[in-house]
Amino acid sequence: MTKPIFKLQDLDKVTAVIQQYFEGLHQGDIKKLDAIFHVDAVLKAPGMRRTKSQWLDLVSSRQTPESQSAAFNYRILSVDVVNHQAMVKLYCPLFEHHYIDFIGLLKEDGQWRIVNKMYDDL
Repeated sequence: MTKPIFKLQDLDKVTAVIQQYFEGLHQGDIKKLDAIFHVDAVLKAPGMRRTKSQWLDLVSSRQTPESQSAAFNYRILSVDVVNHQAMVKLYCPLFEHHYIDFIGLLKEDGQWRIVNKMYDDL
């Protein structure tokens, strides 16, 4: 019998982190976002690099999609979980942008955390 490469509970936990990510983006809740990103996470877009701290400062200083009555239309496009790593592809409509995010997560000390975010606007 072939050993499974992940446990269903890990898939559930990864998708729960992503749901918290969506809520944090929509509400501008930096505490919620801070809790799911690893301390040394890096955010990258073409021609741009930010630390987690730099990105959270930007999120905290802008208006929120929720305050602008924007629809909550974030979607998971795909999820791959292999042992203690996961890659999630997302659709994130924010303001006038339509981002595709690639979110890398690692499970360390029993916790799934985002360690990398790459994104670009469609």
